[in-house]
Amino acid sequence: MVVACWSVKGGSGTTVVAAALGLALSARDEGALLVDLAGDLPAVLGCPDPDGPALADWLAAGDDLPQAALRRLEVEAGPGLALLPLGRARPAPSERGEALAAELAADSRPVVVDCGSSPSPIGSAVAAAASLSLLVLRPCYLALRRALHAPIEASAVVLVGEPQRALRRNDVEDVLGIDVRAVIPWRPAVATAVDAGLLGRRLPAQLERAVRPLVGLVAA
Repeated sequence: MVVACWSVKGGSGTTVVAAALGLALSARDEGALLVDLAGDLPAVLGCPDPDGPALADWLAAGDDLPQAALRRLEVEAGPGLALLPLGRARPAPSERGEALAAELAADSRPVVVDCGSSPSPIGSAVAAAASLSLLVLRPCYLALRRALHAPIEASAVVLVGEPQRALRRNDVEDVLGIDVRAVIPWRPAVATAVDAGLLGRRLPAQLERAVRPLVGLVAA
């Protein structure tokens, strides 16, 4: 199963949600694969940036590289968790998004893709083809307004809670007509782990509990 995490506005927490879900899924027998289309997952997980070929090179190479070469670009990000880092982004044909989506769909592991905010054509293609398309959203009027006109159809919403926001879960569901399947509370411990690049070493308990409903969706 391919799970795409994306958002319509920067700073929504898409990368943290993708990393947390990948880490939670990695505890299962088959492990999990995290795919980075936004460029920040190595930093969040505390992994070094790739010093060799990465996903961006595979995308830019077009049909010159076989799809099987994608597996050789993975790096270990923790027990049971593989990471496909983006590397140094270079222009890639937009149709490569369809090729990437097809390759990821053939993987036997759960695959979580960080498509980023306002996804590129490649990220949009992966999100549109994903088994589960998760719109990561803060309870912000501007983000909600953009989400109404998003070109990608979301399967569900992941709401990143913020203190003192007027909008609530039911407001988001009423406006978008899409279920909120998980609420990620803002916690200082999570922010500290992300800022220090320590999320990959130990998933904060609050974050692990918050993504359990998403793990259930993948397992269903």
